[in-house]
Amino acid sequence: MRSDNVKKFEPFAKKVWLSSPTMHGEELKYVAEAYETNWMSTVGKNIDEVERITCAKVGCKYAVALSAGTAALHMAVKLAGIKPGKKVFCSDMTFDATVNPVVYEGGEPVFIDTEYDTWNMDPVALSKAFELYPEVRTVVIAHLYGTPGKIEEIKAVCDKYGAIIIEDAAESLGASYQGEQTGTFGDYNCISFNGNKIITGSSGGMLLTDDLEAANKVRKWSTQSRENAPWYQHEELGYNYRMSNVIAGVVRGQYPYLEEHIAQKKAIYERYKEGFKDLPVMMNPFDAKKSEPNFWLSCLLLDSEAMCKQVRSEQEALYISERGKSCPTEILETLAAYNAEGRPIWKPMHMQPVFADCDYIDNGKVGESLFENGVCLPSDTKMTDEDLKRICTIIRGLWK
Repeated sequence: MRSDNVKKFEPFAKKVWLSSPTMHGEELKYVAEAYETNWMSTVGKNIDEVERITCAKVGCKYAVALSAGTAALHMAVKLAGIKPGKKVFCSDMTFDATVNPVVYEGGEPVFIDTEYDTWNMDPVALSKAFELYPEVRTVVIAHLYGTPGKIEEIKAVCDKYGAIIIEDAAESLGASYQGEQTGTFGDYNCISFNGNKIITGSSGGMLLTDDLEAANKVRKWSTQSRENAPWYQHEELGYNYRMSNVIAGVVRGQYPYLEEHIAQKKAIYERYKEGFKDLPVMMNPFDAKKSEPNFWLSCLLLDSEAMCKQVRSEQEALYISERGKSCPTEILETLAAYNAEGRPIWKPMHMQPVFADCDYIDNGKVGESLFENGVCLPSDTKMTDEDLKRICTIIRGLWK
């Protein structure tokens, strides 16, 4: 970190977060309702309402409220019939919660390389994967940082090979592709209300589908697979995955502010784009003709020629500062010195030690390049215009 840069400003008095919850007060009304009516359980009006609201917002027929987006993904994988030894094609550029449920059921992830246009699954690499493994019948896709991927091309490849899609829309609630909301393009789809998401319940998620039988199966599985008997009767394995009525109250109070949060996130993205327009960097891209992201996280990708030397081990990173150049590690260290939080771009799944034995379908090692050159910027909706201006000035100073 360059000392001449750090001396320009005092650190932020109040920490600037990557993406923290933005609460409005209305959430308390529904939490109190759960308390006062004594529905402190995994049933209640809040759960019914957030399922109804989600269906209306997203455009799906059925929503099942669960304890986490990961629980929803687990149920989706189970619905897809994944058994031990079955291969599943998965987005490489994602958070590991997208992939872990495949392993829960004994499946074998095969990671599909990324494309530069949206930073999501590459349809060309997916086609290559089917040529190698034509027996695969399940594809798990994610929309990185709230940006829809190349859904039309991916669906065409999946249709050709008779594969179903599990859509992880955990980061992209409210984003759309060709006028339709993400969370509707797969056979089984998942959203998240984790604390850092575009709206939050502190935790929680949902399984979305147009298949009533699938929705009913998940309702049963997520409540310990209880049979319709006067005693506790169990004929198949179940899970304690249902959403709490208290958590649902928080989500219910957040939903009216979804569009407001998206607009705030978009304004942050546009401010960064303008602030860095003459630097050797680019913002995380999207297809403006076909999609509208929710702009959950704003990211920078440094040109390779603008990178100073940076090396990473599994848990540490080092760099050599160089005038006129920078790197993600230097940017993150500098932001931290000012009491602002950034993150490296998500490390691709095929590079994770836990998945070292899994196959990877390479089409230019795009994900590795994004991880090496990219950084997630502070994207908190509570940042002021002055905060954003200071962050832009701090980062710009690294190229002087």
